[in-house]
Amino acid sequence: MPVQVVPFTDERLPNGLRLVISEDHLVPVVAVNVWYDVGSKHEQPGRTGFAHLFEHVMFQGSRHVAKAEHIALVQAAGGTFNGTTWLDRTNYFETMPSHQLELALWLEADRLATLLDALSQENLDNQRAVVKNEKRVNYDNQPYGTWQEKLWGHLYPPDHPYHHPTIGSMEDLDAASLEDVGAFFRTWYAPNNAVLSIVGDVDPARARAWVEQYFGPIPANPAIPPFAVDPLPMTLGGERRETVEDRVPLTRIYAAYRAPAIRDERLYALEIAAQVLAGGKGSRLHRRLVREGRIAQDVAIFLLPLASGPSVFIGWATVRPDATREAVEAAFLEEIARLAAEDVTEDELLRAKALIETDELGSLQRVSERADRLSMYATLLDEPDEINRQLDRYLAVTAADVRAACAALLVEHNRVVLAYVPASGAATEGAEDAADEENDGPGGPLEDGMTEAQA
Repeated sequence: MPVQVVPFTDERLPNGLRLVISEDHLVPVVAVNVWYDVGSKHEQPGRTGFAHLFEHVMFQGSRHVAKAEHIALVQAAGGTFNGTTWLDRTNYFETMPSHQLELALWLEADRLATLLDALSQENLDNQRAVVKNEKRVNYDNQPYGTWQEKLWGHLYPPDHPYHHPTIGSMEDLDAASLEDVGAFFRTWYAPNNAVLSIVGDVDPARARAWVEQYFGPIPANPAIPPFAVDPLPMTLGGERRETVEDRVPLTRIYAAYRAPAIRDERLYALEIAAQVLAGGKGSRLHRRLVREGRIAQDVAIFLLPLASGPSVFIGWATVRPDATREAVEAAFLEEIARLAAEDVTEDELLRAKALIETDELGSLQRVSERADRLSMYATLLDEPDEINRQLDRYLAVTAADVRAACAALLVEHNRVVLAYVPASGAATEGAEDAADEENDGPGGPLEDGMTEAQA
């Protein structure tokens, strides 16, 4: 059955705001999605965590919207909202009944234009405390919660913008003044550094008029700093290992590899590889480690595509209490190595593509997902029409493509192996019981924007 093309218009306002509109009158719902081309990669040494901090501050009021009123207005109108921060971007989004589109646009425009009017020392201190508590809950006091920070530290050198985690340094946030935070906002939060996507039950002419009315008067920033980073080698040049004794219930092995940045066709082959390895209960790793071998509690493999440096191909396996770390690690790495040594079977290739196709088509049924993807492709690739090309790129991957990509990248000299082991007395009483159930969660904070094949 042919895949429905997502129609859209793509234009820029005189102040540089990129506006993408896609009509879909199936249900009376509309999604508004704003991507700002600023993420943790844009932060300077000593100023980390600012991008994520602003994700919180953006809901604390503006000139015409009181503290927390943005949230109250959206909810009272029957809508939903959120915001996320990642290495490459920050985004904000609402899904509303279609007759409430104007409200969502006004709210987004008002905080872009006038957020600093409401930013006080009290608000800054309050949100700084919220972020610090988030770090304690999701990173410091979460089993395996520091895996991402530790792996990133091995995959990217200290001077690379992907080296530090998105949540940033608490010391840097403590040292941030109101003037520092204001300067960050004035630099990056500008219409010419943003993409606004509107998808759903929308009248394009009316939506365009509202966007011009509310966003049009906001001045551009002609001095947005250019972003460039020296390229890293595609491979690490040698295996790196670290063992972490921590308060974890079970030993867990992580393996991570550098992968190409977005635009590289090999990423599609690596997505297929991730599905072959850990895409559901019929995958290789699930069969060998979980279902038949019964040496692992769970397994996961996923690819994190990134725009300004090597992406990351990463996976983990949690060791059952009656198994050994060595046995799980050996089997886990052997299955990854097999992809470089021999072609996947036709059945495996078809199964992996079917899983990806199901996920892609299911995601695109939601107006919120379409809006997010249009903003993403416009921001990172300057090609919103990639929304209509991605599935074909996956379906075109051959077994030879998978083997070639894995042979070049999923190799020992491009590998980081991280092992979490229970510290003395740290294993929880429930570890034995946990071995009888599959853990579908990552055991740590997964940022938005990930593609995951998890069993």
